[in-house]
Amino acid sequence: MTLFLDANILVSVLNKEYPLFTYTSRILSLAGKKPYVLKTSAVCLAIAYYFAEKKHGAASARNKISLLLDYLQITDCGEKEAMQAITNQKANDFEDALQYYSAFNAKCTCLLTDNVADFYFSGIRVLHPEAFFNEYILGKK
Repeated sequence: MTLFLDANILVSVLNKEYPLFTYTSRILSLAGKKPYVLKTSAVCLAIAYYFAEKKHGAASARNKISLLLDYLQITDCGEKEAMQAITNQKANDFEDALQYYSAFNAKCTCLLTDNVADFYFSGIRVLHPEAFFNEYILGKK
């Protein structure tokens, strides 16, 4: 199962933002464990860096992003994804559409985000971290 982690997932881990951190930290711990592959975009990393830098300073933020890069695969978020995002008439938020197409083109099976409603236009499964954790880790539906 290939999971795309939206920026708010990364921010919650880097800044230990509760109650989301309870789930996002466990999801991040799945990196390298079959059957899971964790992916994100460089745009999500940039957003996460920005918020980590505000809270912890530049050196700490760089360190944290460096650690993430050891565990996450980076999806493309270039011209193709930008064109798909801007031409999608259903998607009102360009940044969300960029992340969606980055995940979609990387063949991710699920997009994890704290803002599930923002991806109403999605053609792939979108789950809140708590819902993912309950369904896939605990086996509750």
